[in-house]
This record gives sequence, C-alpha cells and structure tokens, in this order.
Amino acid sequence: MNAVERLVRRVDRIQQRNRLAGLSFAVFKKFGDDRGPFLAALLTYYGFMSLFPMLLVVTTILGFVGNARLEHTVIGTTLNEFPVIGQQIGTNAPHPLTGSAVALVFGLVTLTYGSLGIAQAGQHAMAQIWNVPGVIRPGFLPRLGRSLLFYLVLGIGLTLSMGLSGLATLGGRALNLRALVLVASVGPNVCLYIAVFRVLTPKSIPTRAQLPGAALAGLGYTVLATVGTALVQHQLRHAEALYGQFGFVLGLIAWLYFVAQMTLYAAELNVVRARHEWPRSIVQPPLTAADERVLRDITRQEERRPEQRVGVGFDPGADAKAAADARTRRVSAAPDEVPGPG
Repeated sequence: MNAVERLVRRVDRIQQRNRLAGLSFAVFKKFGDDRGPFLAALLTYYGFMSLFPMLLVVTTILGFVGNARLEHTVIGTTLNEFPVIGQQIGTNAPHPLTGSAVALVFGLVTLTYGSLGIAQAGQHAMAQIWNVPGVIRPGFLPRLGRSLLFYLVLGIGLTLSMGLSGLATLGGRALNLRALVLVASVGPNVCLYIAVFRVLTPKSIPTRAQLPGAALAGLGYTVLATVGTALVQHQLRHAEALYGQFGFVLGLIAWLYFVAQMTLYAAELNVVRARHEWPRSIVQPPLTAADERVLRDITRQEERRPEQRVGVGFDPGADAKAAADARTRRVSAAPDEVPGPG
C-alpha cells in the first residue's frame, strides 16, 4: 500500500466515523451514482427553453394592453425573480411595449414545449434519485396531470415570492428592511419546495421523507437568490465586456444550473436520510452496508414489467480476493533486485 492510498484510507475511516462528514459524503457520492450532473443539465436546458418564451408572452400581452404602469409593475416584479436578466431587459426593452400576434403564437408554442419538458424532466429526476423501479413509475397521463399541478404550485409559490420581493422596494433600500424580507422569504421558499417535491415525486415516497431536503433547498435558494446573484452579476459584467450579449446568456445558464444542482442535492439528502445510506466508502474494498444498499436500489430500478425480477448479490470473499490481487500487483510491479558486482 503506497503513501497516497494509506492517506486516502485514513481519511475514509475518519469520515465514516463522523456522522456529519459521512452523511455529506454519502449525499455527494449518491449524486454521482444517480448521474446528477446529467439530470441538472437536463433541467437547465428545459428551464432555459421555458424562461425566454414566458418573458416573450408576458411582454407581448402587456404590449396589447398598452398600460405603461402595468408594464412596469408586472415586468419589474417578474424580472426581480431572475436578477441575472432583470437589469438587462428592464433597461434595454423599448417603451411602450408593442404587441405582436406572431410573437405571441411563437412564445406560447415554445413555452408549452419548455414548460412540459421541465416538469417531465423534474419527475424523471426525482424517480431516478429515489431509484423507483420503472414498473411502478407513473404513466404518461398521470405524469401530464402532475406537470399541470406542478405549474399551478410553482405559479402560486412565485407569486408569494414576488410579493415579498416587492416589499423590499418599500421605504427605499434600507438594510434592515432587506434583511427582514430575506428572513421572511425563507418560509415560503421552504413551503414551495415541499409542494414541488411532493408533486414531482412518485406517491410511493412519503411526504415526511422529503421535509429535510425541502428545508435545506428553501434556505439554499434564498441565499443563492441574494448572495449568489450578486456574484453572478459581478462576473457577468466582465463576461459581457469580452463576449457581449453571449456573456449574458452564459450568466443565465449558470444561474439555472446552480439552482438545479442545489435542488437535486437537497433531494439526494432526503433519500440518504430516509434509507440510512451512509457511511459510504471512498476506497473499495471493502464495501459498507450502505454501499451495498445503494447498489441494490440502482439495480432494482431497472425492473420494467410486473413479471420481471431483477436481483443483485455480493460475493463475501470478494474483498479478501481483491486485497490479495492488489498485493500481488504491487509485488510484481516492484523492480527486480540486481546483485552488485563481486
């Protein structure tokens, strides 16, 4: 065993004995086991495909209405929820807005595509994270109904968030008022995540198992919407100097990806806690009991038919054999001794 492996195994023993470190590493590792980066990228894509059409539909309808005060109120409140793009569109958009039938039709079609896509992708992500077997996952019509319910819940939640954001503008930008709004927005964000997790997750998963991750996600989103947005906007100014409006698009995609990753990590926390899937091992062999449970769940989720049975087993002597093979490889890789002269 070389020095690097000894160091890694020492760190592995420490994290397995520490509850917080073991839980954190288990969440991180399960995120990789469930192909979390791919799921986050999928959510980011459909989020991007639904965000711009939504803004196009809203601005076009307001252009038909022709009420300048309504334009500034609704658009300003909506864009505050996406601060990466708020100042860009709010400053550069022509006033008064004008309506366009072609833009409205195009916006509605692309909004439907992106909206249904992100709802379906969210349901797929939750099913993957909870390793729900394919045979008991909801069919097309139930998923479609859940997609519509998802947007109803999301619309109500964003309306509450927009109302709290609007309060921040009352009485100027006093620090104590902004801090109060920040604290007050945590509760609605947590409730929104509880509702979203419940709608997107199959019924076989109880609601109480989703509460810790929803609390973490609600708090994380509140922090990300304040501190994270300021950081993104700071970097965005430098990106725009180099790449122009393309830098603005990159900033928006980065914001959506951060939100998607944070949400998925929170969902992974729910699974790890509910099924006690920690501590996990950094280096194998040996596998921990939690490692074996995760591998069993990942395998069993491939069941597609009621009559199909998928099983997984572990060789009890595999750890000793792997350790012996490793020792053999180290011995064979060592340089032969060369006798000295004489």
